[in-house]
Amino acid sequence: MLKFIFSLFILLLNVSFAFASVEKTIALDDGSELYVSHYRAKGTKLVIWLAPEAGLQPSEQDAAQKLSERGVEVWYPDLFEANFLPVATSSMDKIPAEQISGLVNAASKTTKQVYVLTSGRGVIPALRGIRAWQIDNPGNDSLRGLILLSPKFFLETPDPGQAAEIMPIVNVTNLPIFIMQPNQSPWWWKLDKTIPALEKGGSDVFIRVFSGVRDRFNYRPDATSVEENLAKQLPTFIVQAMGLVSTQKPKREPVFLQQPLEKKTASAKKSRELKVFSGDPTPPPLILKNLFDQKRDLRDYKGKVVLINFWASWCPPCVHEMPSMQRLSEKLKDKPFEILAVNMAEDKQVIKQFVRDIIHVDFPILLDSDGEVLKNWGVFAFPTTYVIGKQGNIRYALFGSREWDEDDVLRILNTLIDE
Repeated sequence: MLKFIFSLFILLLNVSFAFASVEKTIALDDGSELYVSHYRAKGTKLVIWLAPEAGLQPSEQDAAQKLSERGVEVWYPDLFEANFLPVATSSMDKIPAEQISGLVNAASKTTKQVYVLTSGRGVIPALRGIRAWQIDNPGNDSLRGLILLSPKFFLETPDPGQAAEIMPIVNVTNLPIFIMQPNQSPWWWKLDKTIPALEKGGSDVFIRVFSGVRDRFNYRPDATSVEENLAKQLPTFIVQAMGLVSTQKPKREPVFLQQPLEKKTASAKKSRELKVFSGDPTPPPLILKNLFDQKRDLRDYKGKVVLINFWASWCPPCVHEMPSMQRLSEKLKDKPFEILAVNMAEDKQVIKQFVRDIIHVDFPILLDSDGEVLKNWGVFAFPTTYVIGKQGNIRYALFGSREWDEDDVLRILNTLIDE
């Protein structure tokens, strides 16, 4: 009996060891070596999982282990440490495409179907590395596609009124792509621009929308119960995505341009100051109902200075700045000034309860139920705020949150009020 128990213990230990990650050395094309956390599996699929700008995540490592238990091999490199880079958004532009190309090339030699998985800003070095691999390996179809979780395809968040620029690499990507996109995200509202850009290069694009969850739902410290449950299902979603992507014939050749592909990098983080508006000063239409089904039309506020704030309850910076907006409203209550807070496509009853129980504001909350106003106003990030002068033109704007009752804001608003 004791011998049986010991044998069973050894068997279970071996099963556990088979799924645990080990350090694996990958020989790259230039002769250098790269270490990856290697989740071994005997199946026919291999995932190269690239960490996002937030760095390596324990929840992603847990998901990688669950994938290995389902027969999917996973390589999970730390490209920040390998390149002596800080864990920051700006570091993503500094990850060499040759390293990712080398990883793909090494994976292709295993004879398994290879997939690249990443999220957020990690998509940019991933696309650059894949293009480099395609150029060096024409005719190789072992790379089956990309699986992207709430990817960020844009160069940077533009100032309000300015057009957002998609990274050039996006237009020359031609592999099958599966995007998992939370709908409580600014990137949900940008799919009408990013999907055509991907299809321009020849990519077949599949979308799976996750309703009621935010970006980074799989590793948020403030995750809701819905987000936590969805994170537990992520390995299943990845397996399903691979199954669908693998039905498409991968493109063997890269998309070549007549001129070299311009490599653009995001600029440094912008200041969060109320700036003079540099776009077309004529505001788009804004006719929406408030929480009590009363219609509000921006044109009816001519003669007042109006602060228009685009926000969502799932956006922490939006919620953080709301109390200061209420204080601003109280300080200017006897002057021709109004705040209109435009909520992004959330349920009216949810917002009513949120205003009553969480933020306690009494300025009008308007409901942009289908996001049409957001699109017409070119809102790229939450929160975004516009200041309308008494003549009805856009005078100032800001993306990002701030304390709205500070002296510098009051000086600007009072100057507009006194005009």
